[in-house]
Amino acid sequence: MTQYIFLDESGDLGFNPRKKNSKYFIVTVLFTANKAPIEKIAKKVHKNLRKKVKKLSGGVLHSVKEKPSTRVKLLTLLSQSNCFIMAIYLKKAKVYTHLQDEKHLLYNYVANILLDRIATRKLLNTNTNIILVAAKRETNKFLNANFKNYLEAQLNNRHKLILKIEIKTPNEEKALQVVDFASWAIFRKYEHDDKYYYDLIKKSIVEERGLFS
Repeated sequence: MTQYIFLDESGDLGFNPRKKNSKYFIVTVLFTANKAPIEKIAKKVHKNLRKKVKKLSGGVLHSVKEKPSTRVKLLTLLSQSNCFIMAIYLKKAKVYTHLQDEKHLLYNYVANILLDRIATRKLLNTNTNIILVAAKRETNKFLNANFKNYLEAQLNNRHKLILKIEIKTPNEEKALQVVDFASWAIFRKYEHDDKYYYDLIKKSIVEERGLFS
């Protein structure tokens, strides 16, 4: 038996006041004992898109690009699935200055806190194989390797948790498209004070906490 954790983020890690950076940055994980139903959500929603839209999408759903009805459909299906969601939100104005200059370290740090919370709360069976699939955000092979090595070492040292980490695109792993929508819905709550989409998946969220707040 294999359990799965899917990780994605919303917002940006820009800290330039002269640019239109987001006020918040959200890192979200979705964990489940069976990834097939999560992948089917993305496939089902994409299948029902209009033919023209489906062609333009390239087979990938993006929360920021989809129509409200598509977002509602996907998030409603997600709320009916057997999975759990956890998120950490950063109010970027509160992030320590030295971390603002080391964005990849900040990202690794936040991801580690999320995984640590999952392990601490015993939300996964540590006697089974666990695969973390993270959405690819870096093209630099060194930074991707650093991300994997850091998390694997941290979880093994603290929880004796043997975790396999894979970095994939949403096109390669359909379930990443679903966690993208979940992360976006949580982001809307903080960035725009809009809880409409968030409320659709609220019952699936087991923990949501701020960092540096």
